[in-house]
Amino acid sequence: MLTLCMLSEIEIWREQHYRRKMTHWFHRNPLKATAPVSFNFYGVATTPAATKVCNDLRLSRSRLLELFTDSSCNPEMMKNATDLYFSLLQGFILSLDDSSQECKLRYIQNFKWTDTLQGQVPNITEDEAKDVHRSLKIAAGIFKHLKESHIPKLITPVEKGRDLEARLIDSYIIQCQAEAQEVTIARAIELKHNPGLIAALAYETANFYQKADQTLASLDPTYAGKWRKYLNLKTCFYMAYAYCYHGQTLLASDKCGEAIRSLQESEKFFAKAEALCKEYGETKGPGTTAKPSGHLFFRKLGSLIKNTLEKCQRENGFIYFQKVPAEAPQLELKANYGLVEPVPFEFPALNAHWTPETLAAFDLTKRPKDDTAKPKPDEEVKPLKEPDIKPQKDSGCQIS
Repeated sequence: MLTLCMLSEIEIWREQHYRRKMTHWFHRNPLKATAPVSFNFYGVATTPAATKVCNDLRLSRSRLLELFTDSSCNPEMMKNATDLYFSLLQGFILSLDDSSQECKLRYIQNFKWTDTLQGQVPNITEDEAKDVHRSLKIAAGIFKHLKESHIPKLITPVEKGRDLEARLIDSYIIQCQAEAQEVTIARAIELKHNPGLIAALAYETANFYQKADQTLASLDPTYAGKWRKYLNLKTCFYMAYAYCYHGQTLLASDKCGEAIRSLQESEKFFAKAEALCKEYGETKGPGTTAKPSGHLFFRKLGSLIKNTLEKCQRENGFIYFQKVPAEAPQLELKANYGLVEPVPFEFPALNAHWTPETLAAFDLTKRPKDDTAKPKPDEEVKPLKEPDIKPQKDSGCQIS
């Protein structure tokens, strides 16, 4: 089904946009691989115009697949290649006369691809950070658009635990939002924004990761266990951030005892995040293995918590003499700025090569009689090999 192919390639586009920017900070599931598609409809395409559309489709698809593993590719190159391919591909789906009827070519080509779970970072500049942030919001919008507008129209029922299933799509949407907000938090920290804003953003981000984990809770842990460990460790990490900066806010309000308790809670979450980093690294499952605990952004938080807690304890011993509460403060934080929403997505306009005459030139009566709806067994799906990008020693998230 053409829509399924769109999803597989859009998903890789989503990964490609940000994987090189913060390789060792974000966990990514494997890139989807797809079998070659030649679009050679000999006999069916009966005019030069129809043949040209097929040739352009083959070339544009091949170019798009090459870009997925090209370390020199940037978002603009990816978008241009994607738009060209989809503008051509939609001629096999959309009705040219704006009617509700499906295009006669809707089922002429079958695609074969792997399933994400069961089929198998250097310092960044401000412009690069904006690219990462924008790409993740676009990716969330793509998944949302597919979930709402295309997946419900599929004839083949969606298999449970597979890429098109609602639980996975929802997790991708939420994770895209959470990772985009990580970029926002990093920028807010670098620019020394109000601790209350940083605490609220961190709390919202932790909630995003927790929600994504809960969405995957009913999946087979054999396939989703590693992914869930990553979501868990990011939840704890940003809860540690939230309590740390909330503690700073409390101290600024002369609530030193509560500040100490907030920092102690931050310590607990940070220790749990460290333990989960180890568990995550030892958990078998699909996807790359991020190394957050070795990342400068992770290590900085540990030092910040320690130093801030010591400061609060000193101030309490010399100035405030306040009792430290037994219970941690309830975080009822709501960020008014920096929250991420998916960018609305629409497929590019139909390519100008698609005219009523071009469509009429495809004669489906001339298809080979032995052509079936199932992919041929000799169609080989070769894995997409990504370039191995080593982190720099001082790799961190510095945006200035």
